[in-house]
Amino acid sequence: MKEELFKLLEPSINAMGFDLIELEYSAGGELLRLYIDIDRGVTVDDCEAVSRQVSGILDVEDPIPGQYTLEISSPGIDRPLRTLAHFAHFTGERAKVQMDAPIQGRRRFKGELLGVEDDRILMNVDGKQVELPFERIEKARLAP
Repeated sequence: MKEELFKLLEPSINAMGFDLIELEYSAGGELLRLYIDIDRGVTVDDCEAVSRQVSGILDVEDPIPGQYTLEISSPGIDRPLRTLAHFAHFTGERAKVQMDAPIQGRRRFKGELLGVEDDRILMNVDGKQVELPFERIEKARLAP
């Protein structure tokens, strides 16, 4: 359901000038939360405008059965990292990355983002460079 919602909503949100950073959909369907961003920073008016746009799309397409609450928010300082572009943009920042299975004996990595090469995330973790395959990342966030 999450990927379908991204495909449905992201083009319209991007057309408004925002990036759809992350989307949370509760298993019971009571809450749909979207995290948006823009270079100048997200305002309450931005959240209201995106909410109106997204509500219209959801009303027409009706991808979610029953009632739910729609929330629009900024990603905050510990923002999620979802795409290769997100990792590249935040090179030099600290991040926490959780993998789907152990790499070098561990699933969780915390350190400085060094960049992106092909489909790998480069990080400095405990003074050593590690390469993490992007497709194996379960979740990642900035760790200010």
